[in-house]
Amino acid sequence: MKKVVSKADIRASLEQEMQRFLDKGGEVNKVPQGVSGNQPGDPPAFLNRRLFVEPKTERTLVPEVVAAIEARRKERVTRKPAHKRNRPHRPRKRIIYDDFGEPLRKVWVEE
Repeated sequence: MKKVVSKADIRASLEQEMQRFLDKGGEVNKVPQGVSGNQPGDPPAFLNRRLFVEPKTERTLVPEVVAAIEARRKERVTRKPAHKRNRPHRPRKRIIYDDFGEPLRKVWVEE
């Protein structure tokens, strides 16, 4: 079973990586509180990205593939005739109610 990585393990590994960076001559710059990475005159980031810049390409239909897909779809949609029951209908119990909705009696009815 794999050992679950705890927060303490993550903190220790980050501390080791930071110490290794500083030992190699790396430098950490202090940024004053309240300073943002965005410049006030810059447009919003979502306006800088250009999506869908390539022209629209036409799709080429493959008639055999489309026909096979349509045939499979029609197979699932068409229903098979219901299976006929060979046994005769059995009588069922039916309750007769009066005008007030109270049950009066039970009768057997063949349908």
